[in-house]
Amino acid sequence: MIRSMTAFAAGERAATGGTLSCELRAVNHRYLELSLRLPEDLRAIESALRERVAAKISRGKVDLGVRYRPGTGAVGELRVNERLVAQLAGIAHRMEGMFPRMQAEFTEVLRFPGVLEEAEFDQAGLQVEALALVDATLAEFVNARVREGEKLAAMMLERVEGIERIVAQVRAWLPEIRTALRSKLDAKLADLKLPLEPGRLEQEIILNLQKIDVDEELDRLTSHISEARRVLQLPEAVGRRLDFLMQEFNREANTLGSKSVDSRTTQAAVELKVLIEQLREQVQNLE
Repeated sequence: MIRSMTAFAAGERAATGGTLSCELRAVNHRYLELSLRLPEDLRAIESALRERVAAKISRGKVDLGVRYRPGTGAVGELRVNERLVAQLAGIAHRMEGMFPRMQAEFTEVLRFPGVLEEAEFDQAGLQVEALALVDATLAEFVNARVREGEKLAAMMLERVEGIERIVAQVRAWLPEIRTALRSKLDAKLADLKLPLEPGRLEQEIILNLQKIDVDEELDRLTSHISEARRVLQLPEAVGRRLDFLMQEFNREANTLGSKSVDSRTTQAAVELKVLIEQLREQVQNLE
């Protein structure tokens, strides 16, 4: 399956005592490089997050950020024990006759043990919710990569078909090119007006034809074309495999150009290199 390395996904959901949000983005990179941004309450799940990302993504410079916004009743929020305050008020009212000048400041009441309570916070629950949010965001992220990869695959197949057409053209030209080379050698030898040993002319022609023979290069290009089509249909990530295949394409195109003795094959080699370079740039975007 062709998947792009570049993608973006985001998610948000209500969580224990507040709101969780997650952003996941990636750009091209030769290997997987993961950068995590987490609040302190979620540091404990860093290893689990790395494992989840590595299970779904094999290449790319990935940035994963998770944020937590506390809400009402969140960690750190103080609550007043109104029942205890009412009890203290009742006691003060009953004892007012005995202590007519007794006064109590509000801050003194708050300092009484048990009047102020800190809201309970379920940190374990928050971590579970954060993992669920990251899983959902990661699934959306992978789907975005697949959609972009399908577009890249279609463009790559167009380039592969262009390479196939050029290879077929060069094959069709070869008999004519060989005949023209033989005629050129015959003319040069005739101009020299030198006696040749029997069979020497044929040897010279064969040697020159071997120097420009590109049948093997064309056969290998045809093989690479078939391999590219096969790899583009594989279910796993194929970026590295196609990286290597682009090097092989380039090698054969260079050899084809170096052996060229005809302007048409020279131009064909140039066009091949243009298509291969376009393919290589697209491969760099693949996971």
